[in-house]
Amino acid sequence: MLEKTFQPEKVEAQHYEQWEQSGIFAAHPESNKVPYTIMMPPPNVTGSLHLGHALNMTLQDILIRYNRMNGKDALWQPGTDHAGIATQMIVERNLAAEGLNRREMGREKFLEKVWDWKAYSGGTITSQVRRLGASPDWPRERFTMDEGLNKAVRRVFVQLFKEGLIYKANRLVNWDPKLQTAVSDLEVEMKESKGHMWYIRYPIEGETERFITIATTRPETMLGDTAIIVNPEDERYADLVGKFAILPVVGRPIKIIADDYVDKEFATGAMKVTPAHDFNDFEIGKRHGLEMINVFDSQARINGNAPEEYRGLDRFDARKKLLAELEELDFLVKVEDITHAIPYDEKSKSVILEPFLTEQWYCDAHTLAQPAIEAVRTGKTVLIPKSSEATYFHWMENIQPWCISRQLWWGHQIPAWYGPDDSVFVAETEEDAYAEAKVKFGDDVRLKRDEDVLDTWFSSALWPFSTLGWPDKTPELNKYYPGDVLTTAADIIFFWVARMMMMGIHFMGDVPFKTVYLHALILDGKGSKMSKTKGNVIDPLDIIGKYGTDALRFTLASLAVQGRNIKLSEDRVETYRNFCTKIWNAARYCEMNHCKPDADFNPLDVEATSNKWIIHQVTELKAAIEQGLGAYKFNDAAGAIYHFIWGTFCDWYLEFTKPIIQSEGHALAEETRKTTAWVLDQALLLMNPFMPFITEELYNEMAERPLNKMLISSEWPEYPSELKNAGADSEMNWLIRLVTEIRSVRQDMNVPAAAKINLQVKGASAETEKRLQDYDEIIKRMARLETVTLTDTAPKGAIQTVLDEATLVLPIADIIDLNKERARLAKEIEKLKAELAKIHAKMSDKKFVDNAPPEIIDEQKSRQANFEATLNKLVAALKQLEEA
Repeated sequence: MLEKTFQPEKVEAQHYEQWEQSGIFAAHPESNKVPYTIMMPPPNVTGSLHLGHALNMTLQDILIRYNRMNGKDALWQPGTDHAGIATQMIVERNLAAEGLNRREMGREKFLEKVWDWKAYSGGTITSQVRRLGASPDWPRERFTMDEGLNKAVRRVFVQLFKEGLIYKANRLVNWDPKLQTAVSDLEVEMKESKGHMWYIRYPIEGETERFITIATTRPETMLGDTAIIVNPEDERYADLVGKFAILPVVGRPIKIIADDYVDKEFATGAMKVTPAHDFNDFEIGKRHGLEMINVFDSQARINGNAPEEYRGLDRFDARKKLLAELEELDFLVKVEDITHAIPYDEKSKSVILEPFLTEQWYCDAHTLAQPAIEAVRTGKTVLIPKSSEATYFHWMENIQPWCISRQLWWGHQIPAWYGPDDSVFVAETEEDAYAEAKVKFGDDVRLKRDEDVLDTWFSSALWPFSTLGWPDKTPELNKYYPGDVLTTAADIIFFWVARMMMMGIHFMGDVPFKTVYLHALILDGKGSKMSKTKGNVIDPLDIIGKYGTDALRFTLASLAVQGRNIKLSEDRVETYRNFCTKIWNAARYCEMNHCKPDADFNPLDVEATSNKWIIHQVTELKAAIEQGLGAYKFNDAAGAIYHFIWGTFCDWYLEFTKPIIQSEGHALAEETRKTTAWVLDQALLLMNPFMPFITEELYNEMAERPLNKMLISSEWPEYPSELKNAGADSEMNWLIRLVTEIRSVRQDMNVPAAAKINLQVKGASAETEKRLQDYDEIIKRMARLETVTLTDTAPKGAIQTVLDEATLVLPIADIIDLNKERARLAKEIEKLKAELAKIHAKMSDKKFVDNAPPEIIDEQKSRQANFEATLNKLVAALKQLEEA
């Protein structure tokens, strides 16, 4: 006997353990089944589950379970990422609390600490993924720093180096002066901050009391200025082009040159050029062959290239000292308060990054990008939603050299060794490097390994094939590459998706996946980004504890509209928890009314129209789910399930058949019980990929199953075309529309629920007359009618509404006070008009529209649409009352 309520906390862990131990999650490379492959985006090994993970894991699991049930050899490849900077930051913070730092410890001992931390916390995220009901092939779990992936990384680096696609270069990078490492351009977070614009005048060489004034937000970098540029069309400075200005404080002459990069309308129209400390200036410096003077060290302190009194000062202390000196020398013209964007490291969000000229390893992303661009253009890989293609092409077509080295210790150490004259030997192993070096330097040569590690995304870019055993030729690599679909967050299309495309095509000769599904961001219920400071973060584990995993999974699937951010509130999850309750209660109803699955039941043999109809509806549900998942429209598939269970099955079929099912001793009752049980069983099967726990629990409890038989291992159903029945569908659809129309009129006219109306039907066809007779009991019971009769005229005080060829006449003058109801509706209409006028005034206010957050605009539009729909309905109801 089923419990009164579904208690997910009692069954989830038990079912998951049973599934995992059964081996059902496993892929079978030796089988002849068609493969279906998804590479799990590896979460950070030190991370914990957030809503983005929950959404992505849910969507992947739906696809994996669905395809597994469809008879495919499904591989969902799990794993975790070593997360270079994030992990090193955590460990360094822990060590600092103990009074230790990595440089005093040395590399080897520090890495021991990191591996200890990985062992301690690395299993947290995977155990949390299990709580979501995810079903990857866990024994195949990989880690981006395990030996197999390390081998793949070394092979790729060496090959790309030999092909000239990896090289060393002096370029400007985003530099973290606290961690003392380069940071990816993509990992820079720009924060709007209050600041200042300082106007500084530079004396013109050889001219008395003549100056050129520049404006800067970073005066400390002027110590490294090597030019001033002006727009060639700016007549104010035409005679200065080619002359020199004297750099204040430093005293170095710097040339004034013309370059159309300068906006002559901005500030003074003259701009200082510091090629070693600004990305735009770096490009200008290259164009004009300017000297690149780096005035910072790795900790953003002033180095030996600046005047002696500034050396060793922190950049911001140097700024204060420099501004004071400029003011004293009368070179500081004025200061403006401004708001501008300042670059922070997105991991710590506390360190201001510095453009820094340094030697790093680079990958020729432009060359690797060309086949990856072509693959998407020709449809070899399809991006969903299609609108994301424009973003992909824009970034790939303008791609910059990829800085792949990081000055960290945690990560894949670059396989490069340096000889006595700094010549570099790139090899997969130290032995190979020494073998090469001995040819050049002799047997006594001593090599020093490059201390840098690779960007985390370098190893992640190899994930689709390194996890399958590459560079070795394995059965897994042969069968499961390329993958079928990658589902991932839209915001890492550059970090990860593009780079996997480049590496996959280059090393495997084929794209890494046929489809890329990019899901959107999860926002709070009002459309705001979730953040701890706002206090609006929803923890998926808390939600699971409160409402159950199935409620969260189904909520996320229902809201996963392509290309649209998800607005998630706890209320939404509660709605789908109530849906779980609806499913449970329907099962209890079936159990109490002896509707038990019968292995010998053949749905083709049913005779009752209502039973033919619900069976037809099951086939429609299956088709809708298949269509939705085939198009990656998870919300459509989930919506079809919701409407079938809540509406078609519970609200209509069970209500239609209640008197039949509760009667005894005739064939129709027995047929209806067996049909009901079959429909519920099929619904559990079709819902299982979305809601695995409640469906598994009900499947086990509703009938005696073969030994060890689980719903998760069941096959996706195939229904003969004969189960479709357009005639039954048309007839029951008519009945639903009739009852719905009468209920709608009753609600609009405020008819008391207990009041029974004498329905009159005018102009009915022979078919409608027969249907009215056949379904008389159901119509009266479900529409709360006293009688149903045919008529040629409509009495005064009756409301009329049309259904197909017939007119439904509902005499309500004796049930409600018509005048009072007209007055009520008129008052409601005026109230709605007033609310709409307020919204219209707001939306017509350009200042409001320009300044209001997008979520507020969306809320206003939604309110307007709802009010307009209600207004139209009330106006129609009032019109009917006035004509009655």
